[in-house]
Parts: sequence; structure tokens; C-alpha cells
Amino acid sequence: MTGPGTWLARHLQAALGASGRLARAPLATLFTIAVIGLALALPLGLKLFVDNARAATGDFANAVDLSIYFRLGTPIEKVRQLAERARSRPGVASVKVIPADTALAEFRKYSGFGAALDAITDNPLPHVLGIRPRAGADSTAELAKLKDYFASWPEVELVQMDIEWVHRFNAILEVLRRALAVAAVVLAFGVLAVVGNTIRLEIQNRRAEIEVTKLVGGSNAFVRRPFLYTGALYGLLGAMLALAIVFGATALLAPAVADLAAAYGSRFTLLGPGQDDTLRLLGGGALLGWIGAWGAAARHLRAIEPQA
Repeated sequence: MTGPGTWLARHLQAALGASGRLARAPLATLFTIAVIGLALALPLGLKLFVDNARAATGDFANAVDLSIYFRLGTPIEKVRQLAERARSRPGVASVKVIPADTALAEFRKYSGFGAALDAITDNPLPHVLGIRPRAGADSTAELAKLKDYFASWPEVELVQMDIEWVHRFNAILEVLRRALAVAAVVLAFGVLAVVGNTIRLEIQNRRAEIEVTKLVGGSNAFVRRPFLYTGALYGLLGAMLALAIVFGATALLAPAVADLAAAYGSRFTLLGPGQDDTLRLLGGGALLGWIGAWGAAARHLRAIEPQA
């Protein structure tokens, strides 16, 4: 029987041996790590794109304003009274009263029809309430309830709610999320293939060494262990390269994104990989490398037996 110390020493020896073999072939190691790093950087970059799109539009992506148009002739006092009732309604975040005179003045200022409007004696515009739903009450069902509630007021002529653009925006984000999942799965198989093929070649190059090890009683598990650590190191180093690529791209794009956001009056800053993203990528890269090496080693080591 072997104790925990012996088991740990064997694994440490295998890990150090794998590190040494990678260091002795720097060019081949670099190419393999580069391929893995590029494969892992793509899904991480796509995830950050989706996260930044959601963060950049988070203040309005799910905010759907309702515009309540009152019948002509409704007194402004009645409109303000109904506005107070609307503020007490669950699911309403804010209510803005837009008197008809204010709406006409803004229309006169920005429409370019000021001269034509001078010929109109009566104000053709109604009083309006602008309703902003709360963040937790902006689902389609909740918005429909709010719309029906305000439409039931006898003083109301029309309740307008533009929600189609929100559905389209969320649909685009959903497409991107699914594309991210597909890309992650496809590129994960790519990493498995790269690591598996690299380990296969290494097994073939060390065939004589493996035969001698088995001839003196080395088990498949003992022979396989260094290759598993080699695969895990490939995956871990590839994940580290992917992080470096994404961090570098984020640093290059951040100033331009900040300038663009400032032009629109926003303080948005580009988000980079967070701690959870970093840990998932490093752990996932090492795990993919380990699995790819296991598959290749389990398949090819069985075919290598010492010759009598």
C-alpha cells in the first residue's frame, strides 16, 4: 500500500516532468498553446460583448414608457389629480405631467412649423401623462395590466405603449447568447481535438520509453499520468493566453468606447473579464486539456505493449 505522501509525490513528479518536457520544446509548445488560446478567447470575447451590450443598455432596455393621452377639454387640474392616483398604483416608478401648452410650445420649437401654428387659435394637443414602470413590473403581462388600467379612465383617449423594440432587442441578445453557447461547445471540441492530437504524437514519439516502463511493471495508469498533466498544462496555459488576448483587446477598445459613450452623454466604461469569468476559463481550460489527454492516452496506450 502507498500512503498519501507517496501518492502526492508521484503526482508532483508527473506534473514537474510534464512541465519540463514542455519547456524543452518551446516552439511546438508555443504553437499548441496559441491555437488553444485563440479557441478559448473567441467565446470569452463573445460573452463580454453580450455583457457589455446589456450593461450599456441596462438603463433603458427593459424600460417601457406609457403615454396617456387625455380627451381634449379635460381640465389640467383633473389630469394632475389622476397623476397622483397613478403614482400610488403598484408597478409605477414615476409619473410626468405634460400639459397641452407645454407640449405645443415644444412642438413649436422643434417642429419648424412655428409660423403655421400661429394661425391656430385653439391648442389641438391634449394633456399627456408619461408613465415609467418599475424595474420589476416591466414584463409583458404587467405592462398589459397597466395599459388596461389607464385605458379604463373615462378621461383617457389613448394609451400608447411602444414595446416592440424591447422585444426585438431582447431577441437579439437571446440570439447572441445561443450563438455563444454553440461557439463554446464547438470550440471546446476543438480544444479537445488539439490536445488529443498533441498527446497522440507525444505518445508515438515516446513509444520505446513506454514499452520499457510497461516491461518493468508500470501500469497504464502510471504511464498515463504524465500525459494527463501535459494536457492540463496545455489547457491552463492556453486559457491564460486567452485571458491575455481579451484583456489586451479590452484595454485597446476602452478609450474609444469611453469617447463614444461620452458623445451620447453616458459614463459607460467597457467591461473586461471578471473574477468569475477568469476562474471559469482557467478551470475549464485545464479540464478540457485533461479530458483531451485522457481520451488520447486511454486509446493509444492500450495499443503499446512490450515486445518479448
